[in-house]
Amino acid sequence: MPAEKPLKRIVLKIGSHALSAGDGLNGATMDRLAYVASAWRRSGLETILVTSGAVTAGTHRLRLDRRPRDIAGRQAAAAVGQGILIEKYSYFFEKYGLICAQILLSRADLVDASHYNAARNTFARLLALGVVPIVNENDTVAYEELCFGDNDRLSAQVAGLVSADLLVLLTDVDGLYTGNPRRDGDARLIPRVEDIGAVKAYADGAGTAEGTGGMRTKLQAAEIATRCGIGALLLNGGRAEELAALPEGRVPVGTYFVPAARALKGKKRWIAYGARSLGSIIVDAGAAAALRDGGKSLLASGITGAKGRWERRDPVKIIGPDGEEVARGIAELSSDEVLTVRGRGSGEASRRVSDWRGDEIVHRDNMVIH
Repeated sequence: MPAEKPLKRIVLKIGSHALSAGDGLNGATMDRLAYVASAWRRSGLETILVTSGAVTAGTHRLRLDRRPRDIAGRQAAAAVGQGILIEKYSYFFEKYGLICAQILLSRADLVDASHYNAARNTFARLLALGVVPIVNENDTVAYEELCFGDNDRLSAQVAGLVSADLLVLLTDVDGLYTGNPRRDGDARLIPRVEDIGAVKAYADGAGTAEGTGGMRTKLQAAEIATRCGIGALLLNGGRAEELAALPEGRVPVGTYFVPAARALKGKKRWIAYGARSLGSIIVDAGAAAALRDGGKSLLASGITGAKGRWERRDPVKIIGPDGEEVARGIAELSSDEVLTVRGRGSGEASRRVSDWRGDEIVHRDNMVIH
C-alpha cells in the first residue's frame, strides 16, 4: 500500500459470517473492531464501520432453524436484530471511549441527488462530532429493486459518498488468491492488483450460509472504490486487530487494490453508482466507439432506439449494439423525445423538438463510461 497519500478517513466493512457465533453475534470480533477504531482515533483517523449481522442476530433471537430466504422473512429478522446489533456495538465502542451512531441506508437514499447530498452531510457532521457511524442496509424496508444486494457494494458506495481514503474489506481468507485456497494447494495470494479486470476470473462468488456475498462481490466493491480514487484492502477478519498499526505504515497481509489515476468525483460518482437508471438509450457501433474511445457526447444521429420511460434530466444507461452497457448519464430529452429524434442530424433533431436547442442527448460532462 503506498505511503505517499496520508490516511485520514477509512471505511471498514465486516460481513455476517465473521460476526456470527453459535449464540448469535460474536462479541470478541466486535470488541476487536472497536479496539481498532479507538487506535485509529488516537492517530487522528476517522472510521466508518459498515456491518452486516442484523438478520443473523434476529434469526438467533427468534430461534429460527436457519436464516430466512424470503424477503419478508429477512425483513422480520432484521427488524428484531437491528436493535440487538447496535446495542452490542455501543457496548464495545463505549468500552474504548467511543460513541457510535446507527445509519440505515437503502438504495432509495442514494438514488435522488438531494438525498445523496443529505446523507453525505449527515456523515460529515457525525465525524466532526467524533462519532463512529455504523452503517447497515435498511433490510426492514428495502425491496429487491432498491437493495444494494450485499454490504460489500454498500461499503464501496459509502466510501465514495464520504470521500474515504481507504476501504478495508474483512473476509475469511487472507486476500485474493489465484484459486480457492481451501481446494487448491497451489493457489497463491495476490498482494497487489492494479487492473481488477485481469483478476476477475479468480473470484469464486460462493457465499456462506450466514452471508450474501463472496469474492465476486468483494471485487465489485473494490472496483467501485478504486474508480472513485479510493484504495481497497482485502484481508482476513481474524487478524483485524493488526489494522491498529495501519497509521504507522504496518499493513497486514492481504490484497491491495490500487486506486484509479483518473478518479470519478462529485456528480459523476453519483451518476455511476448512486443514481437509478430509468431506461436505456440504444446506440450504433459508431456512437459506442465515439463515447468509449473519443470522449464524445451522445448525439441523436447515433441513437437507434430506447427502452423504458423517463423525463428530461433523468439518469439513463447507454447500450451498444451488442447489448453491453457503454455508459450512464443524464438525458437531456425524455424517452418519447429520444425516439422522435433518433438517427437524425443535429439540425433536424432540434427542429423536431421545438423547445430544445442543444445538440447533445447526453453530454459528456454528465456521463460516465463503463
